[in-house]
Amino acid sequence: MSALQQAEESKAVLQARHVLSSNRRGLRALLPFLGPAFIAAVAYIDPGNYATNIQSGSEFGYKLLWVIVLANLMAMLIQNMSAKLGIATGKSLPELCRERFPYAVSIVLWIFSEIAAMATDIAEFLGATLALNLLVGIPMLIATVITGIMTYLILSMDRYGFRPLEIFIGLLVALIGACYAAETWFSHPVWGSVLYHSVVPWVHGSSAMLLVVGIVGATVMPHVVYLHSGLTQRRIVPRNDEEKIKIYGFSKKEVILAMSLAGLINMAMLYMSASVFHSTGHFQIATIPMAYKTLTPILGSMAAAVFLISLLASGVSSSAVGTMAGQVIMQGFVGFAIPVWIRRVVTMLPTVIIVALGLNPTTTLVISQVILSLVLPVPVVTLIYFASQKKIMGVLVNRRYVTAASLACAALILVLNATLIVQTVGGLL
Repeated sequence: MSALQQAEESKAVLQARHVLSSNRRGLRALLPFLGPAFIAAVAYIDPGNYATNIQSGSEFGYKLLWVIVLANLMAMLIQNMSAKLGIATGKSLPELCRERFPYAVSIVLWIFSEIAAMATDIAEFLGATLALNLLVGIPMLIATVITGIMTYLILSMDRYGFRPLEIFIGLLVALIGACYAAETWFSHPVWGSVLYHSVVPWVHGSSAMLLVVGIVGATVMPHVVYLHSGLTQRRIVPRNDEEKIKIYGFSKKEVILAMSLAGLINMAMLYMSASVFHSTGHFQIATIPMAYKTLTPILGSMAAAVFLISLLASGVSSSAVGTMAGQVIMQGFVGFAIPVWIRRVVTMLPTVIIVALGLNPTTTLVISQVILSLVLPVPVVTLIYFASQKKIMGVLVNRRYVTAASLACAALILVLNATLIVQTVGGLL
């Protein structure tokens, strides 16, 4: 760790210590603890969300908004547990798996987790690549390389301490939010329909079910369940149980704030698509390029440009976060890490192959989100197991109602996955 990095981290830690010792409350007291949940939130508004939300809105209008609300509530619960695990134990979820499970089980979990990280990176890289291609006309292959360089530069900010990286990614989240506030202004959604379909469930047919599972897979992200515990494990190290409780209190508020923002952005993606595409008879907007080209004549070039800027910010930031998660996963499960640039290059390769073969990027995005949903039960179930163990969590052990709610989330994910598999197999027979 460099002297500059130590100085920056010491400053952030001292600010947090001052809050803990003075029992300060309010927004100013929360500021030193903001960061981890906003990094995690990036994964909840990545390009995979664009693909599933745009397709859902164009095909079914506002009817699947309730899925986003439900998935976001699940995300709050799961990310809160992950952050709490790091605070309570000083270890990441993958590290606990390696310590507590047989070696063979840990290796299997690592393989599943790497698959999830790879599927995530495909979505993120393709999104940023598409944005560069459509926004400034850069060829897809070159745009892929530029995306890789941009994400590596973002990750390089870590040499200056965790705070600059947290602030920069937080600003990108704010930019995406501002873009969708503008898109809401441009698109004029029907607010009565938005409110109604946000709380009234609806699913009809295998196409809707595929998108339901895709939305859940795009919203609750396996790799960031692992990452969040790694972000909180040594950020502000509690010196006693009282400090653990206080730090967790601030973390819980941050999770609610960050995940609420991510949820509103996801809802805006879907209701914009419903308002602009579905209501004008464009029911088959199944690709991001098609969305951009259709958006331009309906709302104008400004709205289309704002859409691409948000997509670029989403793709670059979420790709950087995906690489961070990959490092936490490998270090935790197998006890070693590779240089960031090597992981960046290796995880770029599937995207390069997809682009070189000319495969449909948005279809690939949706499929990647379904893969994520299929992998999701692995980190969720292990997280619930550890968070409910008093000997592991101490004073921050899950209360029974939290464990019950999280088990219900895991059961719902398994049911959705099983339904998808049955429908897919039935369609092939």
